[in-house]
Amino acid sequence: MTAQRTTRLAVLLALPAALALTAATASPAAAEATAFQIDLDPLNDSGANGTVMLSLDGTRLTVKIESEGLTPGQPHAQHIHGSTDGHDFRCPDASADKDGDGIVTTSEGLPVYGAINISLTTEGDTSADSGLAVDRMPVADADGRLSYERTITVSQDVADHIKDLHVVQHGLDRNGDGQYDFGAGKSDLDPKLPQEATAPAVCGLVEGAAVGSIPVGGVETGGGSAEGGGVTGLLVGAGGVGFVAGAGVLALRRGRWTATTAGPLPGGPGEPTDRSAA
Repeated sequence: MTAQRTTRLAVLLALPAALALTAATASPAAAEATAFQIDLDPLNDSGANGTVMLSLDGTRLTVKIESEGLTPGQPHAQHIHGSTDGHDFRCPDASADKDGDGIVTTSEGLPVYGAINISLTTEGDTSADSGLAVDRMPVADADGRLSYERTITVSQDVADHIKDLHVVQHGLDRNGDGQYDFGAGKSDLDPKLPQEATAPAVCGLVEGAAVGSIPVGGVETGGGSAEGGGVTGLLVGAGGVGFVAGAGVLALRRGRWTATTAGPLPGGPGEPTDRSAA
């Protein structure tokens, strides 16, 4: 594990190093760019792990992720979670599995890791409304590795509280058949979806950030955009929950994922790297 993370960091550190070199020869304001490391640890016995590098220059945030051990060939919804107004969130452990079924579902994890601030899509919108825009989420390769890089503009609140936020990637293959299916049951977010598609797989906090033992004040439920911070993004509708996926929940624009479909979830056409602003 240590050797793997050392290799990943060698790749990830090239980004802030390049930014620092550019900043040193540019303006004094550019020299204030800062970088933060996040180690992604497995949830739900996923066996996955990874490393995230966040590089912040004013309100321009570059996110670079290298993960491995994910479900091969499948899209993995990923987000920056947490609060920018004093709530204390962290990564869940097995105690968050309140119904004792062996899986910390998204609904069980939300009170611990908090609402979506930013959806880490490959292109287009990065608000909480794109929480499971699967056609714009990165897809793991045939070996279960996922590489992602994107630069977006965030709110000043997010920039000021970046050390209080963290990254979660979703998507499990509980029965080891190489795809998301209903072998582990229905999603807690929408019964039309398999639980495997929405359960969290890895989570990580900014290295060196202070972490409390319990959330303070509960989960944020306010409105606004993800880049403004503080919307759930996952909880929609009255009396029900579901991911918003662009034009609708995970019955995608193409492939129409339904309870009778046993094939893999479709990935998006976008490249896994997008350096354009959101």
